[in-house]
Amino acid sequence: MLHHVEIYVSNLDGSHAFWTSLLTQIGYEEVGRWEDGFSLDHESGTYLTFVQVAAKHAHRDYHRSGIGLNHLAFRVPDRKTVDTLYDFCRANGVTILYEDRHPFANGGTEYYALFVEDPDRIKVEFVAASIA
Repeated sequence: MLHHVEIYVSNLDGSHAFWTSLLTQIGYEEVGRWEDGFSLDHESGTYLTFVQVAAKHAHRDYHRSGIGLNHLAFRVPDRKTVDTLYDFCRANGVTILYEDRHPFANGGTEYYALFVEDPDRIKVEFVAASIA
């Protein structure tokens, strides 16, 4: 079982707006906020922490196709939740990946998911747990 993930971000306010607006819709809640970071916790016990990167390390560019994290995937209860998140992202200017193939970007009709990009270009996936 995954305990937590810590992600360093380039703009704490932008990341806070992005992550809290999406993850509170799927059961996460903000459990801590401090000068350089914040944490979002899920009832499952897994939490995410986001920390402002130190200026001396901010020059390093991130891309999901390079070495390191490619994406985070969140299981959501059903296709309706994926659709609700999609509508929210479209209305709020969130970068949607593979929109031309949404919601079947992985191919086939069984894998129903939304792929978006956070402010630092980390891919975030929301996949329906069921095909209903």
